[in-house]
Amino acid sequence: MKNEISIGLLGLGTVGSGVATILQQHQQDLRHKLGVQVTIKKVLIKDINKERLSSLDPSVFCTDIHELLNDPSLDIIVEVMGGIDGAKNAIEEALKAGKQVVTANKDVMAEYGHELLKLADEQKCDLFYEASVAGGIPIIRTLEDGLASDRISSLMGIVNGTTNFILTKMKKENMSYADALAEATALGYAESDPSADVDGLDAARKMVILSSLAFSTEVHLDDVLVRGMKEIRDGDLDMAADFGYTMKMIGSSKKDEDGIEVAVEPVFMANSHPLASVNNEYNAVYIHGDAVGETMLYGPGAGSLPTATSVVSDIIAACRNLLLEVNGKRVHSAQHERVMKPESKQFAKYFHRVLVTDEVGVLSKMTSIYGKHGASIQSVMQHPAQEEGKAELVLLTHRISRQQHLNVLGDLEGTASVISHYRIEGEESA
Repeated sequence: MKNEISIGLLGLGTVGSGVATILQQHQQDLRHKLGVQVTIKKVLIKDINKERLSSLDPSVFCTDIHELLNDPSLDIIVEVMGGIDGAKNAIEEALKAGKQVVTANKDVMAEYGHELLKLADEQKCDLFYEASVAGGIPIIRTLEDGLASDRISSLMGIVNGTTNFILTKMKKENMSYADALAEATALGYAESDPSADVDGLDAARKMVILSSLAFSTEVHLDDVLVRGMKEIRDGDLDMAADFGYTMKMIGSSKKDEDGIEVAVEPVFMANSHPLASVNNEYNAVYIHGDAVGETMLYGPGAGSLPTATSVVSDIIAACRNLLLEVNGKRVHSAQHERVMKPESKQFAKYFHRVLVTDEVGVLSKMTSIYGKHGASIQSVMQHPAQEEGKAELVLLTHRISRQQHLNVLGDLEGTASVISHYRIEGEESA
């Protein structure tokens, strides 16, 4: 039986440093849980001369990735280097070399996860990726193990801490979008180029991973409808509050007999829903299963130690499998054929905010457009507009299809100017 498990760490940035810290400081706990020593034997870094705060022995550092991947003494490769192509190639090489792999890379798993998991199955190796979604929240393990006996019908969540922090500041402190983004950047929640966060791509990648796992099928990035924060207009958050909603950037995924729908977009979330109270940089995922009903996981979605905690939990799982000699026994192939719903079968309530000329007959023109497309209106409210001779109308629909919603918006042009529109979530009747 092995008396030591050796780790090769690809990257020593924010997450890699956290992994090294936990593995070093928790050795007694790890030995108690596993019965063996877990040791970082090699670490890939870019600059061997760079001063580091790490307490790792400098002798473990190397700059040649092949030196690390081809080392037969290493049992587990931990990929926390970031990027896509280099990381994907490293994971492939490690699996082909018969090593167990742990990654925190959402970009790689969203783009190439199905391919890499198939390779892991072929090589009889483990590929764990808990930290790729929602930082310190054990959502992957919950879906794979905790809810393995259930059928998931939907999941919905705040899976990007940057956008949630910005929206919280805009609502709670009446900050502008630009000021909230600047503070998020200063605190390290947003990258210098925040486009992947605010445009919804980061959340979309995470929803691909979660949806594929929850529904045991292959969901692709192109399947996700994505709308970013830049479509939020002045006054929208106040209007959301007036109607009993909170604006949230939500990733949602639903499956029924018609197929799967996946979206990432700003939505009006009912204040009564648990996701409406998730603030700042925190993440939460709300799951509905046929048996369990409704359950929610909540916690820090990013950061060195929260994310590193998920990475180390995967390392422990890989270690246990090594000691039991059962690596690669978990089957990752999709159970169900990929069937995505057309927009005509995706249903929700919608909020429409439009600018119209304040004249007799304009409302009847508007309602006739909704009627033409079979879109039932729940309520209409008029607000004074800053522009003379104009009025703002706010219309809430009953449940309609996304196709009806888009058809209405398209036909409104000419009669009205559409300021903003949002899906409504979190109401029992929605």
